[in-house]
Amino acid sequence: MSPTSNLPGLPAHGHVTFLGAGPGDPGLLTLRAVEALARADVLIAEPDVLDVVRVHARGGVDTPLQQDADGTSEGAQAPTAVPDRAAANLVMEAARGGRRVVRAVTGDPGLDTDAADEMLACAAEGIPFEVVPGIAAAVGVPAYAGVPLRDAQGTDVRFVDARTASDRCWSEVGASDGTVVVSTALDSVAAAAGELVAAGRKPDTPITVTVAGTTTRQRTWTATLGTVAQVFKQAKVLPSPDGGRPVIAVVGERSAAAQRDQLSWFESKPLFGWRVLVPRTKEQAASLSDQLRSYGAVPHEVPTIAVEPPRTPQQMERAVKGLVTGRYEWIAFTSVNAVKAVREKFEEYGLDARAFAGIKVAAVGEQTAAALVAFGVKPDLVPSGEQSAAGLLEDWPPYDPVFDPIDRVFLPRADIATETLVAGLIDLGWEVDDVTAYRTVRASPPPAETREAIKGGGFDAVLFTSSSTVRNLVGIAGKPHNVTVIACIGPATAKTAEEHGLRVDVMAPEPSVHQLAAALAEFGARRRTAALAAGDPVTRPSERRPGARRRRAAAP
Repeated sequence: MSPTSNLPGLPAHGHVTFLGAGPGDPGLLTLRAVEALARADVLIAEPDVLDVVRVHARGGVDTPLQQDADGTSEGAQAPTAVPDRAAANLVMEAARGGRRVVRAVTGDPGLDTDAADEMLACAAEGIPFEVVPGIAAAVGVPAYAGVPLRDAQGTDVRFVDARTASDRCWSEVGASDGTVVVSTALDSVAAAAGELVAAGRKPDTPITVTVAGTTTRQRTWTATLGTVAQVFKQAKVLPSPDGGRPVIAVVGERSAAAQRDQLSWFESKPLFGWRVLVPRTKEQAASLSDQLRSYGAVPHEVPTIAVEPPRTPQQMERAVKGLVTGRYEWIAFTSVNAVKAVREKFEEYGLDARAFAGIKVAAVGEQTAAALVAFGVKPDLVPSGEQSAAGLLEDWPPYDPVFDPIDRVFLPRADIATETLVAGLIDLGWEVDDVTAYRTVRASPPPAETREAIKGGGFDAVLFTSSSTVRNLVGIAGKPHNVTVIACIGPATAKTAEEHGLRVDVMAPEPSVHQLAAALAEFGARRRTAALAAGDPVTRPSERRPGARRRRAAAP
């Protein structure tokens, strides 16, 4: 709870939280920041952190009116980035109206921004406010670049904003032998290096320069104060229209190349910066996408199927009623969608998880089991081996008339499901009510830019989790480019991919989406190791396509 919330004696007007959203990685948002966002009536965010904070804002959060290019105003339906010059007025207006305001800024409010002026304005009007610190860019970015700022000897650390640094400031840090952390722009790094050399730093002093720090677009260059301009020129980093992009430069022995090679934990992740296409719905892909992010990838979710109710719902309605009246001994869920379909039917009838009392519940795999747990149902049977219908049958007990009072199984599933489970259960002596709980249809095509990226090699890898995802993706978006790494969940999916003219590079050792992601990470790690052993730069697969390197140089 906020330390200033609901205290007796507070004025009737609103409250402002000045919130640091960190340097870019959404995972660096603090727990206190998430709590404040969830309770906000109004969200006013800097453009750079809008996507970081908006996902934690409650559904009914209000946003300020924005001026369109033609001068008209319209209410935003989602949190909207606000220019700094207008932010103070918007904060004060909302707070005067008795509303709880979150003012989200990049990095830390006390170090990376001029939020102090807005805090003084609140104090002048008696508006209560609080500060939720964030990870400052000057601290977080070096940590992600593998550059420690201090050592066991307690090295002196100085922070310099090159945009406002005075001659006296440069003289002081130039005369020091400590670590200097410089906030500047990409095309101003050489000038800052020159200032330090002119002030007394040796030209051979190491420097690292990091752009887009803490994000999967992060890129770091290692040089010396005397060579950094030449390094940028040789790497074709500059000149560039993006030269104004902010960077964090660290000057000092702790940024030496040899040390950073050992400490660069973030950019050395096996899939760092890879754009990975996940042809599943957002709900289905959530845990898979989280796993890919842990490997440094940027997942892009594209649904290839859409789920619709059955054309004739009466069969499903009878089965759910039979579930409640004791018609079944077991219910078997073969997908997350099956869980969702039954759950929606329960809610339609005013039922909840208690209706499963006395019924044994089976789940075909870990994800389906997790969906059941979220519903409040702990499955009695999950395959101990292969996560599939065949694996489920391996562990399913045969019907025993002595111990099983009822011999019937309720199987809610898709309209296009295979007969493997039904046939296997019948062989084990069970009667099966095979019920169509939902229909799967091909999804609508993704946006044009996504289709172009798929066909043009803009994705580094694509994960195919079934034969239908192969057929549907090719059908709605086209065939992936030949530089794209193709990863398949099993032999059947790989065969379908090959039938569509795709080269299969990775196959999961077991038919599990998480094993598939892990196999792709292992592929990426081997690829990285081979490049380093050969003395080649580590590149992403998409950078092998014609023109990719030129575009990368233009936009580092």
